[in-house]
Amino acid sequence: MRWKRMYSKAALTTFSLAAIMATFFFFFMGSIDIRPRFSSFFQPDPSEPPACLPLRVYMYDLPPKFNVGMLGSRSSGETPVTAETLPPWSTKAGLRKQHSVEYWMMAYMLYEGEEREKMEMEAIRVSDPEIADVFFVPFFSSLSLSTHGRNMSDPKTEDDKQLQVDTLKFLRESKYWQRSQGRDHVIPMHHPNAFRFLRDQINASILIVSDFGRYEKNVSNLRKDVVAPYVHVVDSYTNDDTRDPFESRKTLLFFRGRTVRKGEGSVRAELQKILVEGMRSSKFCLDPAGDTPSSCRLFDAIVSHCVPVIVSDKVELPYEDELDYARFSIFFSDKEAVRPGYMVEQLRKFPKDKWVDMWKMLKNISHHYEFQYPPKGGDAVDMIWREVRHKLPAAKLAVHRTKRLKIPDWWGDRRR
Repeated sequence: MRWKRMYSKAALTTFSLAAIMATFFFFFMGSIDIRPRFSSFFQPDPSEPPACLPLRVYMYDLPPKFNVGMLGSRSSGETPVTAETLPPWSTKAGLRKQHSVEYWMMAYMLYEGEEREKMEMEAIRVSDPEIADVFFVPFFSSLSLSTHGRNMSDPKTEDDKQLQVDTLKFLRESKYWQRSQGRDHVIPMHHPNAFRFLRDQINASILIVSDFGRYEKNVSNLRKDVVAPYVHVVDSYTNDDTRDPFESRKTLLFFRGRTVRKGEGSVRAELQKILVEGMRSSKFCLDPAGDTPSSCRLFDAIVSHCVPVIVSDKVELPYEDELDYARFSIFFSDKEAVRPGYMVEQLRKFPKDKWVDMWKMLKNISHHYEFQYPPKGGDAVDMIWREVRHKLPAAKLAVHRTKRLKIPDWWGDRRR
């Protein structure tokens, strides 16, 4: 029993000591703030904005020839475009509109209306590059491609190449590009062939792309780049308020587009017999791969509240870290889609209540695919800047590692 008495005595002593220490801290240390002694642990990095604040974007002042000058704008010379001189997007631009993301991103940054302060926007333009989180390069590379000769044998192609050379020269002379090697720079390249001559020299930047079908992995990938939606070419369905949308849409499946395409689009020819017209009068809208894994039809379907039927094995989708496309889209593999009768049979058996849920979801999320001016919180460009914010930690990690590495990046070599 002796050990029990010793244990009890030790426990009592320990308890008494703890009580004395607690009393001491209560009376003598209660008014002392110890946080300054450990400020590095309690204080956030002042260069890192809280997540609730907008992303701070510095937009380079490029002359109009790099952007709106290709729209036939009256802006000329070296004077950068402003909110007052920004020309409207041409209604005669045709299919160029699909890849006009670069224009709307620039317009978003130029907008200075009083309403902007009242809107909760994901990004704001700053005039001081020293406080910027990212740097936006307003070179309209997609428009340059379609304006200056899309065929490599076209002599006008040299104009596109020269603009790329001049853009890269401008960036390399910027100390902010040099500081990060372009990793915190945002460059729109939405057309699959945009910036085709020198894209390997901007492969560290955050690229705004439509998909990865024509990029080498060392140039563009999902880890660092942002997949942006196409600009839809059909009008949005704003008064879709029918009581029974399932029954009012008489057509089962609709397809809008050509059936003869290059590359992965060849699957369309085999689907031609089952295609019918009318997005707004159809329950489902077919979205097979285009010349690359993505196509504009998906976004036309979304703003028409027509449940997309996506047939593309390698497609990557915008905002997918936040939106679950399975809640408002149906997916078939390429092999499933060309099996005679299989896809139509599955769509005919699709439950009405589940379709209605998808239709409601489409109505709720379609505003995320609207490109507009003035911009609005939660619209397509606002969501793109939100995605850029998500890519920023990886970019900063790369910048910080590069600053302290004394040898070539061994981790990159290891991953090859």
